[in-house]
Parts: sequence; C-alpha cells; structure tokens
Amino acid sequence: MGMMKEFKDFAMRGNVIDLAVGVVIGGAFNKIVTSLVDDIITPAILTPALKAADLTDLAQLTIPGTAIKYGNFISNIISFIIVAFALFLVIKGINRMNKKEPAAPPPPPEPSNEEKLLMEIRDALKK
Repeated sequence: MGMMKEFKDFAMRGNVIDLAVGVVIGGAFNKIVTSLVDDIITPAILTPALKAADLTDLAQLTIPGTAIKYGNFISNIISFIIVAFALFLVIKGINRMNKKEPAAPPPPPEPSNEEKLLMEIRDALKK
C-alpha cells in the first residue's frame, strides 16, 4: 500500500498538475498556430511565391526527383517562430507581474538602555 500512497502523493503535487495543464494548453495552442500558418500566413504572404512555382500548397514544395518536402519544413519554421514569440510575450508578462519592489531598509534599532543613559549624561553635561 505504501507504493500507491507515494504515487498518489507524486501525482497530486502542484508541479505535476501544473505541467499537465501546460501540456494540454500547449497542444491546443499548437493547433491554433498550425491553423494560423496554414490558413492565414501561407495564403496571404506566400501566395505569390506559390503561384510563381505553380503550386497551391506549401507542402507541395519538394526537391525535384526526391521525396524531400522542404515546404513542410518552411511551414514548421514559421510555426516555431510564432510559438517562440508567443511564449516570449507570456514569460515577459509573467516576469513583469512578478517583479518585486525593493524592500525598504529596516528601521535602525532602538538605542539600548546604556546608550540612552549615556545620551542623558551627555545632554546634562552640555547644559
């Protein structure tokens, strides 16, 4: 029974659950970025290049006589750049929110009884 308890403790740790949520959200975000590249960026920006090559899809870009599809590679590079930029913006925002103000210096300690007595003696001697 000890092994099951250890596994439950491991699985229910905050870090594991946060990681699972991050992976699920990352998968959904990947679909959004893929759609952005395939459905918006490629037709809008790369259409003239594809028409010049007499192609309709970026995936059709291949090295003649081989099965090397460098069009897919270009699409994946564009997707990576978008994901990396989005993560950069998210991390930058998180860092801005977590920026801590410098702590105010602690007030000086109150003088001890001996120091108070010495200050009274000093003040009495000045009079």
